[in-house]
Amino acid sequence: MKHSGGALLSSIIIDHTSSKPKNIQIYMEIRDIILSGGLKAGERLPASRTLAEEMSVSRTTVVSAIDRLISEGLVDARSGSGTFVSDVLAKTRPQQVSAEERSDKPQNETAVSAAMMTAIGDFAARDKLPAEPKAFITGLPALEAFPMSQWARLSAKNWRGQRSDVMGYGEPLGLMQLRRAIASHVNASRGIKCDPEQIFITGGAQQAFHLIGSVLLNPRDNVWIENPGAVGARNGFIAAGAHLVPVPIDEEGIAVDEGLRLAPEFKLAFVTPSHQQPLSMVMSLARRFSLLEAAEQAGAWIVEDDYDSEFYFGGQPLPTLKSVDAGGRVIYVGTFSKSLFPALRIGFILSPPGLVTAFEKLFNSFLPGLPTVIQKTVADFMDEGHFATHIRRMRAIYAAKYKTLKEAADLHLDDYLSLQQTQSGLHTVALLSKSLEEAAVVSALKDAGIVVNPLSRYAIAPIKQQGIALGFGAVNPIEIQSGVRRMADVLKAL
Repeated sequence: MKHSGGALLSSIIIDHTSSKPKNIQIYMEIRDIILSGGLKAGERLPASRTLAEEMSVSRTTVVSAIDRLISEGLVDARSGSGTFVSDVLAKTRPQQVSAEERSDKPQNETAVSAAMMTAIGDFAARDKLPAEPKAFITGLPALEAFPMSQWARLSAKNWRGQRSDVMGYGEPLGLMQLRRAIASHVNASRGIKCDPEQIFITGGAQQAFHLIGSVLLNPRDNVWIENPGAVGARNGFIAAGAHLVPVPIDEEGIAVDEGLRLAPEFKLAFVTPSHQQPLSMVMSLARRFSLLEAAEQAGAWIVEDDYDSEFYFGGQPLPTLKSVDAGGRVIYVGTFSKSLFPALRIGFILSPPGLVTAFEKLFNSFLPGLPTVIQKTVADFMDEGHFATHIRRMRAIYAAKYKTLKEAADLHLDDYLSLQQTQSGLHTVALLSKSLEEAAVVSALKDAGIVVNPLSRYAIAPIKQQGIALGFGAVNPIEIQSGVRRMADVLKAL
């Protein structure tokens, strides 16, 4: 039986300037026509020579596109007759759903689990993660000061290592060399005595918080959270189904007495004792002992986030909560995102002895392990002494940047805000005068090209203070001074 020359496919337009191969363009265009119903089941496609002439391409290009359609079952090649749209599509053609129809569907009609639906509703929104230094972006270290030549040498050596290390699976618990290096570092610099077996390597601090929640929390368990406090950790515990209890912060840190009043039966407390996020104060020793006692009485755990403690430039720092934890209640979390650079995505959990077996089972059961070559480079960087040298240098750099910010703020911003003193880290907080409104300040500064975070962003429950978080770690001194002057102009106008 003779057939006609096939359907007209004049709607297909080939972009001869595109980097996408012409055969792929043709394949995708014909596929979309078939799936949208433009070509019916059993309808014949034009001969490859005809298509080639109509599209001004070689016949080989068209044959390649049709062969791909045949391999996916969208069309059938019938010897002596031609190429036809598959008969299977007569009954099973996928229904196209527009973007408008998808957005109109109620959220509860999606396939997301009930637990995740609840978590999504409670998650704190995160801003776009910082990439470029800009006044006064938070969470980004001084990348230009990183010793890249030393890192590149070690990295190149490890990439030339054994193929099993470079290309194979990573150790789920973490590379033992890195676990030993971290155990030695926290012992020497933070006064924490531990065995390498207590160290578990994670894909950054955020993953660590989520894993801790998975091990320790049942749905609706009470978790004390500093208010205001860190956003990322909050979301990790929400994903585990926790009930977050916002505990206020005073000049000594988390208000333990208020936490006991709000939720005496708590399962976990999250704190940033060395450099409170975002208010910057250091938790007093008396408050640390009070928190440890409360956890002991409640049978609760404490997560200590020591996210930027290496950069303490105010003299001798107080000991970590972990180092004075006689009862084995503190889970210490660290990260290399600030001390080295964020792209590493390497953090760690320092587990109390009583939880080591649980974490071992968790990590061995389903965590794939981070790339060995990256872990080995970090471990070599630490073992050769480059890490300690880098930390010492960065402390001096951040101290100088903070001094520049403080002096510029005292000179230009004294009428509008009160810059809070900090002795550590990459940021501080400025409390606004009563005549200024936080949201208006943040919006006006954004229009002026200045990035700041409102204090309310870190709060679960309403707080009295109105202020902004100012990052100085990634900004050079000249940009700090310029940013302060521009900020003063904005605040004056407000």
